Amino acid sequence: MENPKLTNQDKKAQIVIFIVSLLVFAFLIWLIYFKPVPEAQYSWVAYLPFVNAIFNTITAMLLILGYKAIKDGDKKLHKSFMLGAALSSALFLISYITYHHFQGDTKFLAQGTVRYVYFFILITHVLLSIVQVPLIFLTFYHAFRANWSWHKKLAKITFPIWLYVSVTGVLVFIFLRMFN
Repeated sequence: MENPKLTNQDKKAQIVIFIVSLLVFAFLIWLIYFKPVPEAQYSWVAYLPFVNAIFNTITAMLLILGYKAIKDGDKKLHKSFMLGAALSSALFLISYITYHHFQGDTKFLAQGTVRYVYFFILITHVLLSIVQVPLIFLTFYHAFRANWSWHKKLAKITFPIWLYVSVTGVLVFIFLRMFN
């Protein structure tokens, strides 16, 4: 399947997507590492990592169901699952931002081999999440424009990265709960 040339509108959309993605990550770096944490503590904030893990789990399940639906040829069901995965990811991001607004950075205190495993998972999770954001937006952009050859090409890259980031997000939560 040959990819048609990108239109000027497609190229402009790509630029906007990359700029927005960079701004999101710059904001998250500032939020987690540089923004002062408010002095007031709220007990409900302690539940947000669990909420985040639930959203990541839901996202992973919807991604798998969406993949199965498209393999079965059910485009309508695929679209529903993928929109659900995007919504779940957006809700995750809102919860994640809220948690880090009140909590700041979370330290991993465990020592030994588990520390190396945790940081391998965390680092790959963070690096791939940086790649994931523009890929998701680009994949959705081409779907909404009915640029199916570009959508399919990008989805083959986006799906495994998005799934990995969702699953490792849950693993990070589990490691922090079990070993901190």
